[in-house]
Amino acid sequence: MKVCKFGGSSLANAAQLNKVMDIVLADPARRIVVVSAPGKRHSGDTKVTDLLIELAETAVKGENTDRQFGAVVERYAEIAQALNLGEDIIREIEHDLMDRIAKVAVLSKPEFFDLMKAAGEDNNAKLVAIAFTMRGHKARYASPKDTGMVLTGKFGDATLDPSSYATLSRAFSNFDGIVIYPGFFGYTKEGKVATFPRGGSDITGSILAAAVCADVYENFTDVDSVYPVDPRIVPEVSEGIPTMTYREMRELAYAGFGVFNDDAVIPAVRARIPINIRNTNHPGEPGTMIQQSRRVVPGTVVGIASADDFCNIVVDKYLMNRAIGFGRHLLQILEDEAIPYEHMPSGVDSQCIVVKGQHLPKEKEHRVIQRIKRELDPDSVLVERDLTILMVVGEGMCYTAGMFAKACLALASAGINISMVNQGSSEVSFMIAIKRKDRSEAVRALYRTFFG
Repeated sequence: MKVCKFGGSSLANAAQLNKVMDIVLADPARRIVVVSAPGKRHSGDTKVTDLLIELAETAVKGENTDRQFGAVVERYAEIAQALNLGEDIIREIEHDLMDRIAKVAVLSKPEFFDLMKAAGEDNNAKLVAIAFTMRGHKARYASPKDTGMVLTGKFGDATLDPSSYATLSRAFSNFDGIVIYPGFFGYTKEGKVATFPRGGSDITGSILAAAVCADVYENFTDVDSVYPVDPRIVPEVSEGIPTMTYREMRELAYAGFGVFNDDAVIPAVRARIPINIRNTNHPGEPGTMIQQSRRVVPGTVVGIASADDFCNIVVDKYLMNRAIGFGRHLLQILEDEAIPYEHMPSGVDSQCIVVKGQHLPKEKEHRVIQRIKRELDPDSVLVERDLTILMVVGEGMCYTAGMFAKACLALASAGINISMVNQGSSEVSFMIAIKRKDRSEAVRALYRTFFG
């Protein structure tokens, strides 16, 4: 059995939905279909999820929502009318949205926003199920609440309750036909709608694949495969990556490979389920297969990724290496301020902590610096912003001398200064921090060095 997920671009209009149905019906093994909300129809368009956020913001302000409400309904109506699905599904979507908007007075803002955002996937799953049925195939919508998709944590950034795997497995044990499942959201134990981070439909698909022990998790998007570098930065890149390992994908997704949500790798990894990245518009292409292991050529790199908006907190203190508990105390300050850290390279008398800029706004930065000065008595504390993280990734780098030296030489030849470096013990990747202004040139320099 295959679990397949289709992103927003694959479901943006009726023509795309017809492609999705052709793909699913071409393989009887494709029995669980996870759908996103309709995405952009063209470059200047707006995703349904963004329309729903605008609708939620207007409702919270207590303003008239007719315009935003109509914009959302119009997107679904356009698809339904083009496929002759009838008026009932449009009226159902209208009533669903009105019921959600009415809860603005009784829910907290985070709860209300999750409820509204989830409407995109939920209503699209219902519409897609009807589209399959109208083609004469047995298909049904499945609710995350009824099947046991229980989430915990913060609204807008929820995670799966591990006990859900057993519940989901039982829910799908006795079904026939095609199941259409909405991505991106689940329910708390209290019955409230909660969403994964943006791109969370990838996570839903991976969870379901693990729960039902699928043979493969197919993730359909709008690219033929995963490319070794961002084509927007290096337009000349033409060949995709045929196979890569879970570790390689996780490292690349973390550092900006937007083709796949990095959190979505985890459920499939734990269940040892291959992930196949495919293109809805070119279903004959094999795409990229992500699996436990692959044939590796020593001294090769599989991909180069980059991500902006990182900060570096640099703490200097003479004889820091003799100060017992210094690192623990420093991390405790970050924990108290709810700041997760990304990397932690250090020297004899200095400690660097890399965090994402979104977790360190200016007001929080001031509190953190004051606490470090007061509690750790450092010689200096510096916050360096506007950093880009470069990740060079490949199983072929393990036990191969000179890989990092090649990267440093490439950047030096391009006149790019390195702010910081870090390499994990697995040697599957190394990280280089540079100034954001140098990002594009740095990526191109590394691509020329490692891919010719």
